[in-house]
Amino acid sequence: MNYDLTEDQYAFQQTARKFAQQQLSPYAKEWDEQQTFPKATFIAAGKLGFMAMYIPEEHHGIGLGRLDSAIIMEELASECTSTAAFISIHNMAFNMLARYGQSSLQNVWCADLASGQKLVSYCLTEPGAGSDAASLTTRAEKKDDHYLLNGAKAFISGAGETDLLIVMARTSADGSKGISCFAVPADTAGITYGKKEQKLGWSNQPTALINFEDVRIPHDHLLAEEGQGFKLAMEGLDGGRINIAACSLGTARASLSLSTQYVKERKQFNHAISEFQATQFKLADMLTELTAARQMIRLAAYKLDTNHSEKSTYCAMAKRFATDLGFRICDEALQLHGGYGYIKEYPIERHFRDTRVHRILEGTNEIMRLIIAKRLLADENLNLLD
Repeated sequence: MNYDLTEDQYAFQQTARKFAQQQLSPYAKEWDEQQTFPKATFIAAGKLGFMAMYIPEEHHGIGLGRLDSAIIMEELASECTSTAAFISIHNMAFNMLARYGQSSLQNVWCADLASGQKLVSYCLTEPGAGSDAASLTTRAEKKDDHYLLNGAKAFISGAGETDLLIVMARTSADGSKGISCFAVPADTAGITYGKKEQKLGWSNQPTALINFEDVRIPHDHLLAEEGQGFKLAMEGLDGGRINIAACSLGTARASLSLSTQYVKERKQFNHAISEFQATQFKLADMLTELTAARQMIRLAAYKLDTNHSEKSTYCAMAKRFATDLGFRICDEALQLHGGYGYIKEYPIERHFRDTRVHRILEGTNEIMRLIIAKRLLADENLNLLD
């Protein structure tokens, strides 16, 4: 088993690292403080293919695998977690359109989404349906030449700033099998947006409620077929979980790097605090956990790329493991900085804030545990233990 990056993967990594250092790092603090959604930066990312990483080439993507994409996401997040996270969400929603949309829809949207000229939001969560996504109540009623969409979505990243919405809505009362998926232009009549939420982290990424009142959707805006929306949503979340895990990893890596430099420079009792055994033990644990999380992410990405029968379980494990450890590493990094870590002049407090939500979105880590345990208990031959 070879854990080294291929020549292509190394090139992807270095390209993403250079982009993050030049296009994200100098502005991340300002974007966070001023809550700036950096649309010009998404266009710059689009020129490198980062807005269409695993989109098929025939739909203007660069057709990477999920392992390659995870390597890129780690690099982007190391300089601006929030911006990288939106790139992940955009890719996830765009991929659903590219793979399941009708050609008439793809011809209108794919080129602009791939370039970053236009952006897309993923709309699943509702005010009363978070972890229990199958209980959503937003409804799309089929008419002669259109669907009529009514309901609301909550905590939608990019809401009010994006151009297209990928919306899960109920087309029948048949539980999860009654959910369908639609591509809805964000400026369609009947769509209104709530106030921009004031959040702990991800400050440069707008998050808001979206209301749909008698929104007319042409029939050809349905993705796949009626009743397949929940399947598409969960399929999208597999890759999204790997991406957000990689975002935690990149931010944790940046925090560990900053802490390693800081403890060498900071002196107490006439010694650099890096000389204290307690500090060394903490750094050793942080590096070990970081490395373990990276391998878990790359294993899950490989399972997804090879369409393994338990790919969703591996994605859940990677998401749970890496986002928990990523946040813990950022927390420990803040502790190593002492009072300075709590001050906004230093990037550590932003890393701490931005990684906290990763344990909630794309399915809470409690839901990840349920997914994992359910599959293990159903696995009569215990193949997951091999």
